[in-house]
Amino acid sequence: MSSPTPDGDAAGDAPSDSDDPTHHPGPPRTTSVGETVELAPRGLDAVVEVGPDGARTDADGHDEFSWTLVDGPTDSEADVSDGTVVHLSPDQPGTYRLQLDGPNGVHEQTVRAFPDERHETTLRASKAAFDEPTAKVSADRVSVAGPFNDWSVAARRPYDDGDSLALDVHLPPGRHIYSFALDDHLGTAVGGEETVAGPGRPRVHLDARVEADRVVVSADAEAAPAGPDSSITPAGSDPDVEWLFDGRDDLSDSDVAVDGDTLVVDREALPDSGLARIHAVPVAERYGVMDTVELSTEGAVETTPTVARPNDPPAWAESPTIYEVFVRSFAGETPDTTFAEIKRRLPYIASLNVDVLWLTPVLQSPTVHGYHITDFTRTADDLGTREEFESLVDACHDRDIRVVFDLVVNHTSRDHPAFQMHSAGVEAFDEQYPRRPPEQNPSDVDWSGHGTPEFRFNWVRIPDVNYDSPTVRAWMLSVVDEWANVVDGFRCDVAWGVPHGFWKEASERLRRENPEFLLLDETIPRDPFMHESEFHMHYDTPLYDTLREVGTGHVDADAVLDALDAAAVQGFPRSAVQMRYVENHDEDRYRAECGIEALRAAAAATFTLPGAPMVYYGQERGMTEYRGEMRWYDGDNRLTDYHRRLSATRRDHPVLREGSVDRLAYDVVGGDDGDATGSGGSLGIVGGTEGDVADGTGGTRGVTAYARDDGTDRVVVVLNFGGDTETVRLGESVVPVDLFTGANVAVTGDDDPTDTVEVRNAVVCRVEGRGS
Repeated sequence: MSSPTPDGDAAGDAPSDSDDPTHHPGPPRTTSVGETVELAPRGLDAVVEVGPDGARTDADGHDEFSWTLVDGPTDSEADVSDGTVVHLSPDQPGTYRLQLDGPNGVHEQTVRAFPDERHETTLRASKAAFDEPTAKVSADRVSVAGPFNDWSVAARRPYDDGDSLALDVHLPPGRHIYSFALDDHLGTAVGGEETVAGPGRPRVHLDARVEADRVVVSADAEAAPAGPDSSITPAGSDPDVEWLFDGRDDLSDSDVAVDGDTLVVDREALPDSGLARIHAVPVAERYGVMDTVELSTEGAVETTPTVARPNDPPAWAESPTIYEVFVRSFAGETPDTTFAEIKRRLPYIASLNVDVLWLTPVLQSPTVHGYHITDFTRTADDLGTREEFESLVDACHDRDIRVVFDLVVNHTSRDHPAFQMHSAGVEAFDEQYPRRPPEQNPSDVDWSGHGTPEFRFNWVRIPDVNYDSPTVRAWMLSVVDEWANVVDGFRCDVAWGVPHGFWKEASERLRRENPEFLLLDETIPRDPFMHESEFHMHYDTPLYDTLREVGTGHVDADAVLDALDAAAVQGFPRSAVQMRYVENHDEDRYRAECGIEALRAAAAATFTLPGAPMVYYGQERGMTEYRGEMRWYDGDNRLTDYHRRLSATRRDHPVLREGSVDRLAYDVVGGDDGDATGSGGSLGIVGGTEGDVADGTGGTRGVTAYARDDGTDRVVVVLNFGGDTETVRLGESVVPVDLFTGANVAVTGDDDPTDTVEVRNAVVCRVEGRGS
């Protein structure tokens, strides 16, 4: 099977695996020159026996695997090392083919490497910016950390450049944050931001239809749109489509005909049982996320194949309302929180009209927050037994509320027995945790063993586990299996710290066992490749940041729609669900930073945009302490009712869940110098500056408006982040009844009240003549 690539190689013409595919490393992988791909056999838990404490209990179950790079682009000198888990660093664009020899046969893995996307740039920090006399700020006292090195403090040192310290790095287009940490302390670091100009990523969406004697797969490829500043983020070129094929499938060249964006497979060529997987990658100035269709066949000649898209979320997870509970604070000031106490409070949670309950970690941990796991096999003693946890889950299900479990597999507590024995030199635990040279220790701990454990930021109490270890992969797969049958989904902590290959394997086996299972990643900043047959739902960090900036008066409210567009610019596929939130357990409370009026508007934004709105416990009660006890007896009931109306309106009006988002022309009427104009169209210009509006946000415009349209219904949403009621003239006539409250929001005495509304925080009005 072939699909020509730029170097003339065929992508995926390797013979299929005729042996047991248990350990096949999975789908083809994509990367670019300058990046590294981690490759590993799957199903290591079938050959590596691991005890509940993470110890390897077999002697050599994984030693039967070996990798060979059998083919690569001309002039490439890339290779892979010995071992079960290997890393390929392509040095030339093109197709690399690797062979995995294992105990159940020989498997082939394709890696498609695209040209280097990175640009050389220099990160800088002024010596005068440090809280230290300039003369004492030297390069050897400072390390530079950011997403470009997984926030590994002490790993990279800058050089002295006169009045500043500098570090030369290669970064792809986009916005990059970084910190220069004096004495390796991020808490007092000098932060910065570097923007590299260049287009975003293209996208592709695959559809398949079954015809009489063939299956037709169509690729709808989209160019990357321009960002808010097209001089920095220009629109990308129209992409080509490259088709990639899966070494696990029994297909040959004659079975597939490729014509640009269309691929045709003869039904007779499909395997009699199992899956045929077809992948496509959009390629322009940059490459994008691979999309996949699976053709499921059982006697394909006689039976119509079924088509599945592994990148799609479960139907229930396309637009749910999520409620996050910081577990040990939820019962309130006096009682200790237990599973039973949470269960007793389910009537309240249900009253908020939520679909999903996300619980912060409930496993054994010495900490209040629970992210320092000491035992992955049992629930925390102070919260209750496993049986009591399962009873809570059952009670949620009785109320049609699904439960998402906080899965922590990037690290353990340093008090976990596995790390204790690793540190004490017990051989069975030698490989469970990665180490780096002692000079890269960002802490004042004199670590036992060789070198220093790896950990993110200054998280000295939670060392990373070593995914280059077959034992660790088998261990963490067992953790996934342990809890997947209990809950409805995982929110995966520090998902960006765990290799893509592990998530691809975990996602596929979870989907095989339960197609309705949800995977939500915590990846900051977010990464579109986490959606490539891995996660369904993602933190919307651009919207979170923008809502904060609007609420504090640093940017105009029209920036909300620019943030919404960021997903397409970054290359997130259409099927990616974005979790919209204004606060969570890692962030300061929005009300404390921005005030209650801005909170009402920001919350309304999350409920009137596509995706999954998330409410962090106490947000709806007006809390200002980010992990404090739930305010039951002294909470803000009016704010709570406001959140109930938000969720109920979203539930009752499908257009708010499923409709497109259209920018809308509007005028804010008032101010000393005339009308303030917003968001394009016949009524004004994007980011217009005419007039002064007293919106309570420090001089910036606190109003924005947009429309939601599902083809049948069309509504207009107007948000006001300021403290005063504003009069807003819209570019469309509406029925001036707020769907949130049922109140008439028309302006009294207006000659044409159908296009002008009064807005305190947020209103949603139906466009005249649309819907019912």
